[in-house]
Amino acid sequence: MSRKLFPVFALLIVLSMVLAACGGAAPAEAPAEAAVEEPAEEVVEEPAATEAAAEAPAATEGPAPAEGADTLSKVQDLGVLNCGVSGALLAFSFVEDDGSMSGFDADYCRVVAAAVFGDGGAEMVEFRASNASERFPILQSGEIDVLSRNTTWTVSRDTSLGFNFVPTTFYDGQGMLVRRDSGITTLEDLDGGTVCVNAGTTTEKNLADVFRSRGIEYEPVVFAESNDVRLAYDEGRCDGWTTDKSALISNGQLLAVPADHVILEETMSKEPLGPLVRHGDDNWFDIVKWSVNCTFQAEELGITSENVDEMLGSDDPVVLNTLGVEGDLGQAMSIDNDFCYQVIKQVGNYEEIYNRNLGPDTPYNVPRGLNSQWTDGGLLYSPPFR
Repeated sequence: MSRKLFPVFALLIVLSMVLAACGGAAPAEAPAEAAVEEPAEEVVEEPAATEAAAEAPAATEGPAPAEGADTLSKVQDLGVLNCGVSGALLAFSFVEDDGSMSGFDADYCRVVAAAVFGDGGAEMVEFRASNASERFPILQSGEIDVLSRNTTWTVSRDTSLGFNFVPTTFYDGQGMLVRRDSGITTLEDLDGGTVCVNAGTTTEKNLADVFRSRGIEYEPVVFAESNDVRLAYDEGRCDGWTTDKSALISNGQLLAVPADHVILEETMSKEPLGPLVRHGDDNWFDIVKWSVNCTFQAEELGITSENVDEMLGSDDPVVLNTLGVEGDLGQAMSIDNDFCYQVIKQVGNYEEIYNRNLGPDTPYNVPRGLNSQWTDGGLLYSPPFR
C-alpha cells in the first residue's frame, strides 16, 4: 500500500500547530492517535456533551497515593521498565513484523530506561499495548510504571484521576478528514452529516462541544477501537473522520486511496501529549520528568548521540552539568549522575527522536511547528540543569 503523504498534509499540519497554539477554533480540548492509529484517545472524565459521549466508558477513579511508593526500586529489582503504549499508532508506537516496537512514544519509554539502567536497549523495556479505556487503569494499578501513549494532559487527569504529566513531548490538535471530492471545506459543511469518532475519548467530547457551539447538527458514528473508526470511514459509512491531525496524517496512509482525502484547515482543540505517571511517588515523577527534559536540553545545546562523547570534554559548565561530568544531579534522584549522557548516547536528543519517527526522511514528514525549540519559535523549553 502506498504511504505517500496526502499532497497537502504537510501544509495543513503546519496550520494545525499554529492554530493549536492559540486554542484554534475550539472552545474546549493527539502523534492521536497522534499521527497514527489511535487518536489522542483519551477517556472522557468530564460530563459528556452528547448522548453518545455520555454513554462512553469512564476511567476509574484515581487511587490514593501509595504509602511510601518506590517505583524506582521496583523497576530496578525487576530489571525492566514496564511502559504502556498504544502499539497500533504508526510513527508513535507500532508493533513491527519482527515483533519490535517502533515510534516516537516508544522511544520515550527507552529514554526513561536509559536514565534508570544506563541502558535503553529493547530488553530493558517491556511494552504494554493498551487501548483508550484500559490505559489509565493499568497505570493506576501499577501494572505499568509509565504511560507513553498519545494521551492529552487535562486538569481532570492531572488531579481527579491521580496522575502527574511530565513535560509535553508532542503538541497536537484535533482535525477532520473528509473526501476530497465531497465539497466539504469547513466544519459547517458537515451539518446534517455523519462523523466517525473513537468512543470514550476527549476526541469525541471535543467534537460534540465544537459542533454544539457552532450549531452544527451531526450524527456521531462511534467505535471503541481506532482501527474500526478508520475502516468505517474508508467504507463510506460517515462523511468525516475526526481525531488528532497527526493521527489523521499517519492513519490516513492506511486508507485504500490516501490521496482521495484531505484534512480541513480548522483545528478543534489543544492536545498536549506526553508521558505520565501515578501520583504518590515524587522521585519517580522527577526521574521521568528530567529524562524528558534531557532530550530538550541536549538539542538546545547541540549535543547529539554522535558527538556526546566529545562533549564530555567541553569547557561549558552547562554542558558538563547536563552530562553529569560535574555536579550530582542524578544522585538526588537515586540514579547515576550521567543519566542524561546515557539518554542522549543511546536514544538521542529530541530532534533525533523526532526526525527518526516523524521527520523528512519518514513517510510522514511532519513539520516541527510548535514542537520546535523555544529559540526557534516553538514550545520546547527545558528548565536549567543545575
